[in-house]
Amino acid sequence: MSAASQAPSERPLYRHTQRGTLMIASFVLAGAFVLHQLIQGGASWLWALLAVAVAIGFTFSSLTVTITSSVLTAAFTPGWPRKVERLENIAQARVVRNPWYYGWGIRLTPHGTLYNVSGLDAVEIRTNQGKTFRIGTDEPEAMVQAIQRATGRSVGMESKPGAYPSPQVK
Repeated sequence: MSAASQAPSERPLYRHTQRGTLMIASFVLAGAFVLHQLIQGGASWLWALLAVAVAIGFTFSSLTVTITSSVLTAAFTPGWPRKVERLENIAQARVVRNPWYYGWGIRLTPHGTLYNVSGLDAVEIRTNQGKTFRIGTDEPEAMVQAIQRATGRSVGMESKPGAYPSPQVK
């Protein structure tokens, strides 16, 4: 099975959806402003702007992280875009805190790609090849513990300096 596919019958060991409330509110306000301009007789190109605002707002309104016995998947609202990583390829997972300017959506950061809809908390994942990426979440400790349970091994759960204390796994 490739990293991009996941057996539909594979039962999730962990599943959590984080809503991007501020992201949703931002795009609703932007859409309302553009719609108001259209009603007032604004340029027809504003219809395209409205469509783009609605599509982006919908796409990045939530992020669902699913961990099965073989893969970790982080998928935005429609199921795409998404990040899929085989658990056997995860060398390390740790709780981190992003600076506010890393933003929301899919971002390139000095720590690899960030997938985020809200907040500053994230889990940084380092692969066996040395690549890193971050997944934003409002329950970072639980996600790291779920990765550890799913892999059946320690995945270097220490936090970066200034982040949350390391979770204790029993």
